[in-house]
Order: sequence, then structure tokens, then C-alpha cells
Amino acid sequence: MSPMKSQNVSRVVLASGVGAVLAATALLYLPELLGGDPPRPPGPAERAASAAHAGAPAALPDLVALIGDREEWLEEHPDDASSWAVLGAAYTERGARLGDVRDLPRAERALNRSLAELPAGRGNVDAQLGLGVLAGARGDWKGAKEWGERVRKAAPRRWNTYPLLIDAYNGLGDYPAARKAMERLEELHGGAAVRGRAAQVHRDRGWREDADATALDAAALAATDTEKAAAHTRLGQFSWERGEPAEALERYGTALRFVKDHGPALAGRARALAALGRTDEAQRDWRAALARQPLPEYVLESGEMAESLGLDGDARAAYERLRSGSWASPTTEVVLGLLDADHGAPGAAVARMRAAWAEGRRSVAVADALGWALFRAGEPEKALPYARRATEEGPRSAPFTYHLGEIERALGRTGPARRHLVEALRIHPSFSPLHAPRAASALAGLGEPDPDAVPKDALSGKELKRLRATNGPKEPKESAAPKESTGSAGSAGSAGSAGSREPEEPKESAAPERGGAPEESESEAESEAEATKAG
Repeated sequence: MSPMKSQNVSRVVLASGVGAVLAATALLYLPELLGGDPPRPPGPAERAASAAHAGAPAALPDLVALIGDREEWLEEHPDDASSWAVLGAAYTERGARLGDVRDLPRAERALNRSLAELPAGRGNVDAQLGLGVLAGARGDWKGAKEWGERVRKAAPRRWNTYPLLIDAYNGLGDYPAARKAMERLEELHGGAAVRGRAAQVHRDRGWREDADATALDAAALAATDTEKAAAHTRLGQFSWERGEPAEALERYGTALRFVKDHGPALAGRARALAALGRTDEAQRDWRAALARQPLPEYVLESGEMAESLGLDGDARAAYERLRSGSWASPTTEVVLGLLDADHGAPGAAVARMRAAWAEGRRSVAVADALGWALFRAGEPEKALPYARRATEEGPRSAPFTYHLGEIERALGRTGPARRHLVEALRIHPSFSPLHAPRAASALAGLGEPDPDAVPKDALSGKELKRLRATNGPKEPKESAAPKESTGSAGSAGSAGSAGSREPEEPKESAAPERGGAPEESESEAESEAEATKAG
């Protein structure tokens, strides 16, 4: 997915949200499945129900068995509203986990049938919650928010409402509301699922140490192999985003020891192997991940790795598969926007991402993709506010920071551009087999900062000596911020953008607690000093 984006986080989060809906409804039919006879080993459907009741992900074969069990039951008991709600939630989860868009209409029909048998006004909150998660699976975060808030009003202590609300608020870019929903979730419920969710929220705020510690708690609390695989995959993702592919490889390997064909772990291991130069093994794992879980972000990432290896035919096949397919994924718009921006249709990418923004989908991922599309279409000035929003409000992301640096470079803002390209490669030197080398090349093209344009106390004597040895002696001069230019985008692709009116640009936001993008008033000399220190 272009630079190795954090969009796969959305996949983990959505699956847990769907699981929460199943958790709510599982209790309603679990006694019926288990029966009144003496205890016996649970079957696949019972295991799925038990896992869902605990808020844990069900094993995929067990989820399939649960769907079959409810379909068979409803043939004989078509007026069972709770079973229709369960079936709808299970269809949504299967569709989300496999990227199978065909399951989403099935889910909608089942959930609407549940409401027909037991209307919302008579207390059917499970079907309403299921419709909210279904809206999220389609990327309709406004609809997800409306359903979630309706259920919260009717049943404020239903813990499984809050994962849906967190997803919806994140999708709309309302991060303070998402954090408040997380706090309420922790008040109402505990266990591995909630600790894992808290780890994601910490990660989104840039609190890396807290995120990792909380994710380790979630792994320790995990009960089933499927839950353990999900927890260790999350840990692998955090290691990857910190730029530690060897540690990520180990953590993904642990996940795969619990579930040998766990799709997200296979995809994560493929990324880590590619970063470590083990490209044959990486290609093998990408094939396995796509066979198991063909999600749009995986298709794009595998195609970009093939392109980086000179396998142009394989890359084109992946891109065409992505463009021609139908996907049950809330990240589809962002993935397709990045595909078009980087691989031949930046004007189409701008139109797509502007439409998403205008519809209220204002997450940091959408902001980043819109900024990058505008840059690639030759409009770096319009791109800058969106790229800033992504880096200031989002997690510490090498791809987001790389995008901001390239946009600043196109605008002639050499100091901030150098600083952000350095930062991107410091966060993760191998964040993408295709884009990380481009970031390094762009940084090299900027050259070293001028030592005489740096404030006297900004660099050590050793650093000044190194810079002067590189650049040669110069007459002392006053440090001043140069006038900004509006240079062309260079390699940003051909100009051209959608003819629609520019949507409302994001407002300038305060930098998050970890520190964000430079302020507009930052001088060139200050930026270059920071870049030199970072280097």
C-alpha cells in the first residue's frame, strides 16, 4: 500500500469491533448451542460463540461453522430475531476478515430481518449494533457513528458498543471522542480484547512504549490460539512501525506458531523479510497471505515489492487486480487513492480522495492520501495542509513523514524537507521496498545544510568542522529565513486535478504531545540545524 502504511491497523481494529457485536449476541444463544445435557467438548460453533462472548476473535473455521449452524437453525425458526442478529454479525466478520464483499449484503439482509422480527423500539439493540459495524466495514463512518450512538443511548453500559464508536470516531477524524470512548470501554470491560484496543489507541497517539507494554499485557491475557495469534501480530506490527524488522519477524513468527496460516501475520512477516533482504522468502509469504486473506492493502504492498525487484509483470498484475476487484474493506478508498497517485492516475486519486474528505471521512490516513495525491498531481501547495494534518494528528509514521518531506521539497522549503526526510528514515529506514530508497535519494539530493547558515549554538564544534570540511570555507553571513518559492513538483507526476471545487482544507492543528511538523514560521537555519543534529 504504497509506503508500508498503517492501514493494516484498521483491519485489526475492525475485526475486533465485529467480534464485540458477536460477543453481545453470543450469550443469547450459547445455552441453546450447548444444550442441557451433561458437559461435552464444545464443537466449532460453540467455540466461536464462547470466543465471541469473551470479546475474542473466533478461529475462521469455527466462524464458518457458526454461520452454518445459524443458517440451519433459522430454516426451522425464522422468527428468531437474536439468531438473525448473530448471523448478520458473523457474515460481517467473515467478509471483513477475508475481504469478501459478497458477505456484506448477506449481513444486511440478516440484520434487517432481525429488526423486522424484533423492532428497535422493542429493544433489539444487537441488530442495530450489527448494522453499525456493517457500515464501518463499508467505510461509512457517519452511519457507523449514528448506529453506535443510538445503541449507546438505549443501553449505555453495553461495553461492546464502544469498539464500534472508537472505529467510527477514528474514521471521521474525531480523535478526542475516540479517546473518551476508549476510557469508557476500559471502565466497563477488561481482558485481552480491551487491552489490545487500548494498545492501538496508545499507538495512534504516538505513545510507543505504552502501546508496546499494553500489547504485551493483551498477549499475556489471551486465552485461545486465535487470540494469541492476533495479540502477537499486533506486537509485530508495533515493532515494524518502530523500524525493527528483526524483532517484528520474531513476533510474527510467534503468531504463526499459534495459527500457522494467520493472514495478517503472514503479511507482516513478508514485510519484515523484504526489509531484511530475504526477498524470495518475502514473495513466498506474500503469496500465502493473499491466498489466505486477499485484502486490498496486501495486494498493493505485494505489487510494490515486485516493482522494487524489477518484476514489472507481477507488479502490473497486482495493480490490475486491485483496480478491477471488489473489496470488503474500510481502507479500500485510501488504498486505491495511493495506487492511483503512485501508479499512473494522480488526477483520479485526487478526485477519489477529495470525495472521501467531502463525505466526512477525515482520518489521518485519508488526509495523508489526499495530500499525496495532490502532490503527485502537481499541486504541492494544496497538498501541504493535508500532509501536515496527517503527521501532526497521526501516529509516528515513516510514510506520512516521507510524504510531508517530499511536498516541502517540491515547494523549495529545503530545511523542513531535509528534517522530515531524515525523520522518516530514522523512524524506519526500510519502511517500503519501493519508497524508502526514494526517500534516501531525495535526502541525498538536498545535500548538507550550510554550516554558516546555522546559529552558532546549534551545533557542536565537531559537527561544524564536519560540515565545513564538506562544504568548504565561506564568509560568515547573517542567518535568515529565505523567501519561499513555489517550485514545480519535480518527480511529482504530470499536472492535472479534478475539476471539482477544493473542499474545506484542514485547519491548522496543534502538534501532538510527542511533537509534530514544524511551524510555518520556522526559519531555514533552525530547520537545517535540527536536520544536522538528527543525522
